[in-house]
Amino acid sequence: MISHKNDGVLNELVAGLEAWSTLAQWTPVRIFTRFLPLKNHERVSPILRSGDATLPITTVVTEAGIRYGLDFGTGYSHGLFLDQRANRAKLHALRPKRLLNTFAYTCSFSVVAGLTGAETLSVDLSRKSLDRGKQNLALNGIATAGHRFINDDALELLPRLGHRGEHFDAIVLDPPTFSRGNNGRLWQVEQHFEDLMLAALEIAAPKCAILLSTNCSKIDPASLERQARACAKIKRRTTEYTRMAGAVDFPQGHGASTTWMMVR
Repeated sequence: MISHKNDGVLNELVAGLEAWSTLAQWTPVRIFTRFLPLKNHERVSPILRSGDATLPITTVVTEAGIRYGLDFGTGYSHGLFLDQRANRAKLHALRPKRLLNTFAYTCSFSVVAGLTGAETLSVDLSRKSLDRGKQNLALNGIATAGHRFINDDALELLPRLGHRGEHFDAIVLDPPTFSRGNNGRLWQVEQHFEDLMLAALEIAAPKCAILLSTNCSKIDPASLERQARACAKIKRRTTEYTRMAGAVDFPQGHGASTTWMMVR
């Protein structure tokens, strides 16, 4: 899958893939391309650029020994965000006991945590995405016991979790740039991410690791850290921050901006 914002970048990425494939003596079976527009309503499904069009539109891929199902026929998002690869590896190394995975999509972080023995709670507005998440757990031989899936608005759910006395030692906050929540409530990451951080800090256990991530081009890792520091000050929590290096296969300016907030 090659994601691009314009034809110039697409041509550069295609040329880079061809050069690397020649060097590695490896040929991809299929290549899909996906246009990344500025506005959600301009999104289009991935396009098959090369390869056998008669092959099934679904497949299973492996990353660091972990299996994930992909479906190129579901629309804009095929099932696994490669720019979160390093963050999945970090979560695996953290070996949390209880993970809250908000905006969970197909639950890749929940799969990673589940394989280390964690209990997980995956939250998403899309029931279909959560169903795909359950399939990903099954692909890796993870029983459903200890793993919850809630079809709900994360910003509304987090306070309820706090009222029930639930706490987590790892929390994933990777919201969309723009969406509509329950009852048509508008979500814009530039305006509401701090609300999400504040709610997460209320249910963060001591030594909790919180992943802050966004694809909004107006928010870089430094901005994420400034927002997080302001929220931690409000909640009187001591925090430290770790920024992950950008993936080598993503050009500068592409991929999610991420920062880990380590709560003490």
